[in-house]
Amino acid sequence: MSLPPPLTLLYVPGDRPDRVAKALASAADAVIVDLEDAVAPSAKDAARSAVAELLASVPSGRAVQVRVNAATMPWHADDVAAVAALPAHVGLRLPKAEHPAAVDALVSRVRGREVHLLVESALGVERAFALASVPGVSSIGLGEADLRSELRVDDDAGLTWVRSRVVVAARAAGLPSPVMSVYPHVKDLAGLAESCRAGRRLGFSGRTAIHPAQLDTIRAAFLPTREEVERAREVVTRVEDAVAAGTGALVLPDGSFLDVAMVERARATLALAEHHGAT
Repeated sequence: MSLPPPLTLLYVPGDRPDRVAKALASAADAVIVDLEDAVAPSAKDAARSAVAELLASVPSGRAVQVRVNAATMPWHADDVAAVAALPAHVGLRLPKAEHPAAVDALVSRVRGREVHLLVESALGVERAFALASVPGVSSIGLGEADLRSELRVDDDAGLTWVRSRVVVAARAAGLPSPVMSVYPHVKDLAGLAESCRAGRRLGFSGRTAIHPAQLDTIRAAFLPTREEVERAREVVTRVEDAVAAGTGALVLPDGSFLDVAMVERARATLALAEHHGAT
């Protein structure tokens, strides 16, 4: 079984080498070094050069992505070229993905490197499955700030269908369950926790953060609870016992019948808990 996807991904501005160094040393499962929204136009070139130097020798065991500027922006080509020169395990995160053909061309330019897509427009949402199905794409998720503006949505309720749409698109394309977009209210950890729980119920597997203080809350929300781990163990044990005994009746003490999907989900739960030391 492949490793579970990251629960926590921390954004850090590419024009702040000190913060990049701290982020790389943080407890985040993955670090996203940003060349896009977090960097002013006047600092784009300097940020790109700094990132190229900072990540030139990043250890292979450290999960890192670089969010480049969108394909419509003048810095895009240079950003992609800079990422293509980095160690092969450094992924590329593309914002404002809309056109599958353009994504396919991008994958070819950085062949062998993970490419992660952000959908941030109504057109991108409509094409979510086509985008996720481009060979070489590693994940797809939402960039909700721009999407809220375009859809004229003021609260999370207006994004419920869109969030479910990207979850379905990712899984239909054989990709990992997506991670949630950032929660912008850094000091509202209670609100972050509730938002994460709602996202988990929709099928999201983790979340991006904009401050290290958010990481523990995100991790706690997306890790399986003790009760979920115990139930998963019971499901797997019952199946193994039934197979060993040659019986076909797979029923839990509460009367729940087991099927293949439940067993696969239980094993995924145990793998996630074990990988993150929550067993």
